[in-house]
Amino acid sequence: MAEHLTVGRVAELAGVSVRTLHHYDGIGLVRASARTAAGYRAYSPDDVERLREVLGYRRLGFGLREIADLVDDPATDTGARLHRLRGLLLEQRDRASAAVAAIDTELRGRAMGIRTTSEDQLKMFGARLYETIGADYPATRRTEPRIAARVWEALGDARTVLNVGAGTGSYEPPDREVTAVEPSAVMRAQRPRGAARCVAATAESLPFEDQSFDAAMAFSTVHHWDDPIAGLREMRRVARRVVVFTYDAGPPGWRDRFWLTRDYLPEFAGLLDDWPSLADLTRAVGGRAEPVLVPWDCADGFFEAHWRRPEAYLEEEVRRAVSVWTRVGAEAEARAVDRLREDLGSGRWAERNRDLVALDAAELGLRLIVA
Repeated sequence: MAEHLTVGRVAELAGVSVRTLHHYDGIGLVRASARTAAGYRAYSPDDVERLREVLGYRRLGFGLREIADLVDDPATDTGARLHRLRGLLLEQRDRASAAVAAIDTELRGRAMGIRTTSEDQLKMFGARLYETIGADYPATRRTEPRIAARVWEALGDARTVLNVGAGTGSYEPPDREVTAVEPSAVMRAQRPRGAARCVAATAESLPFEDQSFDAAMAFSTVHHWDDPIAGLREMRRVARRVVVFTYDAGPPGWRDRFWLTRDYLPEFAGLLDDWPSLADLTRAVGGRAEPVLVPWDCADGFFEAHWRRPEAYLEEEVRRAVSVWTRVGAEAEARAVDRLREDLGSGRWAERNRDLVALDAAELGLRLIVA
């Protein structure tokens, strides 16, 4: 039993309470699988290894349900998960170091009577949107096979594919040579072991020669780019074919097609004020736009995915993996969730949306641009 540790000893070494360890054991997250000679529960080396990983994610701010998905991911082994955790911890360290450096600069300025501007003060702790929501992607954002089939078919006979704004690698075709581009270190760190090589770059400045790829694809990412038109033109420059999954803002009335934004989150319309029209987006690559219906049981938890499963929007992990909720702000989110919860409980939601039950798929403004 030399390698087995008691609950008390593990709590002491890990800096957590015995109560916390008992809770993890009770929910099946980390069980003490061994026994001491006296019959007390003890942690085996494998148990300790799992606990180490759980505590690493916990200190990064992950929820327990998200952590369970990460440490039980059948597509990864311990080594791959450690590489992912290492990347996330390095990202956290780098952000903290940058914040400390910014504070040091401000302190030096204040000593000389220089006041830091309001914008610079906010930038000190500001994060790119995907640094905020990216940690929640593994739990709810998965490839939807029916939509993936549309994307892969649109790639045609392309053998080399550039995936721009690739995130964690969803929708990357498995039977082609893929190169990924992703600016967020959080997202890059969560790419599975064996995924396509990933380059840290932005869509607006792709580090590749003209016509380097047979095709370039971008899935549900254009709305996060600083300059969507410039990014699309870059895709057109480096590839002979372009495939983009995006959203059609449409005329103002068209934005009411989704009950969530119509009845609970009107702030969504404001997010589209400066969004290029679908005509502008298609013109940037010289292509055409095709509607993409959302199946009622969509596996990918993007914003519109749960249109026939409204209870999903009450779940914190579902909302945290969707940028819309972060962008509208905490007050609007809390109000929308509270009203939806009330309407689901009273039956008002079912009454307003009774026609949806008969639909297998819905037209909610998602488009596939092909050029």
